[in-house]
Amino acid sequence: MADDAFTGVEDRLGVTAACRLTERSRATHYRRLQPPPPRKPRLAQVQPSALAAEERAAVPELMNSDVYAELPPAQIWARELDAGRYHCSVSTMYRILREKGQTGERRRQATHPAKTVPELVATAP
Repeated sequence: MADDAFTGVEDRLGVTAACRLTERSRATHYRRLQPPPPRKPRLAQVQPSALAAEERAAVPELMNSDVYAELPPAQIWARELDAGRYHCSVSTMYRILREKGQTGERRRQATHPAKTVPELVATAP
């Protein structure tokens, strides 16, 4: 609607006077006359330092092994580093566990039964 009013005023007064009257910048006016430039399609970028599929599959196997099943990723990472083996960073371990749906508590935990709400029942009037 504002563009229609601007066009009507511009036809009679010219661009500069119409811009002053409508308090619009001339740069904005000329920018709106040109269509936006087409966007270049972006290629999917592959991270050069990403783990290979075999390396990525080895991490959950390592973390779910009997030795490390109850340890958090930071301790597994530190123990493997002490042994001279580096698989990936701690954050990558968490990322892989998250993808597998294993980011919860890794230790075995007792499950407690649900508490029942006490119910008051009248036995006599």
